[in-house]
Amino acid sequence: MPNIKSAKKRVVVNDKKNSQNKMIRSAVKTAIKKFNAALAAGDAETAEKLLPETVSVIDSAASKGILHKNNAANKKSALAKSLNALKAAPVATVAQPEVEQPKAEAVAAPAPAEVTEDKPKKTRAKKVAEEETAPAEEKPKKTRAKKATAEKAE
Repeated sequence: MPNIKSAKKRVVVNDKKNSQNKMIRSAVKTAIKKFNAALAAGDAETAEKLLPETVSVIDSAASKGILHKNNAANKKSALAKSLNALKAAPVATVAQPEVEQPKAEAVAAPAPAEVTEDKPKKTRAKKVAEEETAPAEEKPKKTRAKKATAEKAE
């Protein structure tokens, strides 16, 4: 515990600011959780109403310096992207169930064959590395001493 009056005051002020920052950070997390819960329930209308509120909470945290502006932008972008995906999903899910059933059966059949194969795939980098090392193994490098003895022999 500090002895100097100004240092004591800094401790008190820092504790107060820390608790305020925690409250704001918690409010941001709560708002995002509510929005994600609406998305998980598939309720696009509620999620659409919660989006401006959530964005507002995130913006206020960013303006106070609790969140970095890029972090806030990434959070808002992810929320908008997930809402747009939910809006687009009902149209796609209505048409897909009939098409997916034959695909599911077709995919289920080859799956056991793929599981039995344990060969690792060679990436392009590995293939190139193997090609580069192969010529070096065929041709041993000549050192200065070997070159000198080879020249004398000739």
